[in-house]
Amino acid sequence: MLDELFKTIVLGLIQGLTEWLPISSTGHLKIAEHFFNLEVPILFDVILHVGTLLVVLVFFRSDVKQVISALCRLDFKTEHGRLIPLIIVGTIPTALIGFVFGYSVEAIFQTPSPIGLAFILCGIILYSTKYSKEKRSDISYFQAFLIGTAQGIAIIPGISRSGTTIAVALLLGIKREKGFRFSFLLSIPAILGALGLTLCTQLEELAASGLGWTEIFAGAITSMFVGYFALKLLWKTLTKKKFHLFSFYCWLVGVLLFSLVLAGF
Repeated sequence: MLDELFKTIVLGLIQGLTEWLPISSTGHLKIAEHFFNLEVPILFDVILHVGTLLVVLVFFRSDVKQVISALCRLDFKTEHGRLIPLIIVGTIPTALIGFVFGYSVEAIFQTPSPIGLAFILCGIILYSTKYSKEKRSDISYFQAFLIGTAQGIAIIPGISRSGTTIAVALLLGIKREKGFRFSFLLSIPAILGALGLTLCTQLEELAASGLGWTEIFAGAITSMFVGYFALKLLWKTLTKKKFHLFSFYCWLVGVLLFSLVLAGF
């Protein structure tokens, strides 16, 4: 039990550090699970995401409160009210991509080689933001759709959800504070939807894995506390216009994974 508890805490630590930094939490979790030789159902990964989701609700509590308030008033004209249809539009491609390709991606990206390739691609996306020009304070429906599509593509382990959505927002000319906020508000329905779907389909697999609620709770709490500081670090990096520097880390991980494969690991 102590061995399983240690492993879930490590996975929670990895989740918390990498979920909000643009370096793919799912990719890191898959790598950790591979080298730990630990078979963990996707539901556990999603539960770890719930821990970091709580961080978003705390970090953006003012925005979340005002969006909910606008929704209750059916107010779609104020700043936060206008975010509601944008989040809906952005959620549509995310849901479609996850529903159509989710299980295929899960089957393909189980080994280091494809995950390493995805990390390298993620690095290219992140580095491209070095040349972005911020011009817009508002987000159009088409831009929301593109950002939501980027979020959907990030079901691929090695492609960062936060990194890809923020990168697309910056490349579309959206100001960084607006893109940052929209990226994380858009993550809320995505994580809730993923949790609901996997609860319906994989609850028995979680029980069969041997992981108890103590291990699950420990992993989620770890990811929550570590995730809060990771989110603050991301915001600080973004405001200093150093967001693209995360690309070097992604390239390093990608090359390292390919090197391990060639070495026979």
